Amino acid sequence: MTTEVLVAYGTTNGSTARIAEAVAEVLDKEGLTACARPAASVDDLSRYDAVVVGGALYAGRWHKDARRFLRRHRRALADRPLWLFSSGPLDASAAERDIPPVAAVERAMTRLGARGHVTFGGCLEEGAKGWVAGMILRNGKGGDFRDFTGIGNWARQVAADLVGTREQK
Repeated sequence: MTTEVLVAYGTTNGSTARIAEAVAEVLDKEGLTACARPAASVDDLSRYDAVVVGGALYAGRWHKDARRFLRRHRRALADRPLWLFSSGPLDASAAERDIPPVAAVERAMTRLGARGHVTFGGCLEEGAKGWVAGMILRNGKGGDFRDFTGIGNWARQVAADLVGTREQK
């Protein structure tokens, strides 16, 4: 039995997309079938057995595409295992300690019965879109703080949970 997993994401400059792709790659290696897709492009969840949704954090808010995805698919998500991740801190804090979800994500976790959430470090590099991004870069606060080892470890935990659930059926 194959478990199909959607890894949907909301991103502006591509950093969260790369995290989602890394999660999907690990899930595939762990024996699941996963694909990473922009949250705004997903119309139907019927083919997926489980869902992971990631959103970039901007000024303490989850990316609008990730928020809208959860609202648009709330009924279908209630029937599937769901995990959430955030990306955003432009420092090493996410690799050093657990960072709780922002309030809106925490509410969504409760409402949808999400199995977990993690915050990963973000990435903001030259060429990023947006006035605020430009200001952050001009102030020397950019950089790549994604921890792909930590991302892989978390994705393996998601896979283990899904494989365990699948084997119980």
